[in-house]
Amino acid sequence: MLNKVFLIGRLTRDPEIRFLPSGTQVTTFTLAVNRAYKTKDSSDWKEETYFFDVEAFGYLAERLGKQLNKGTQVLVEGQLRQDKWETPSGEKRSKIKIVADKVNMLSTARAEKQASAPEEPAIDFSDTEDFTSDEDVPF
Repeated sequence: MLNKVFLIGRLTRDPEIRFLPSGTQVTTFTLAVNRAYKTKDSSDWKEETYFFDVEAFGYLAERLGKQLNKGTQVLVEGQLRQDKWETPSGEKRSKIKIVADKVNMLSTARAEKQASAPEEPAIDFSDTEDFTSDEDVPF
């Protein structure tokens, strides 16, 4: 049986950190994933956004809790887990979550803000020495 998920998306909020009674750290966050498609009736592109709850445990949770923040783009590799419970009124409920095995940061919100900032002037290297032969190379 196979239960494997790969998703690329952005965090909708800063991760939440908590600890199990055993002392194991759990980090949770919500991932927004976009899906673009064309409709049959027209050539217009439509876009949908899906939201997935992600949980990480142990060392991975500790690392993610320190490194991730709202807007960070990540690749999540994990597996689906279905939580089931019953409400006080007796209604059965369930929710599917992703339990992360690996998470790779593809970009940070901070880096993207810097990229959209005005460019700094280029550094002028015209006064540097020009190496003309292999003997002049300093290594």
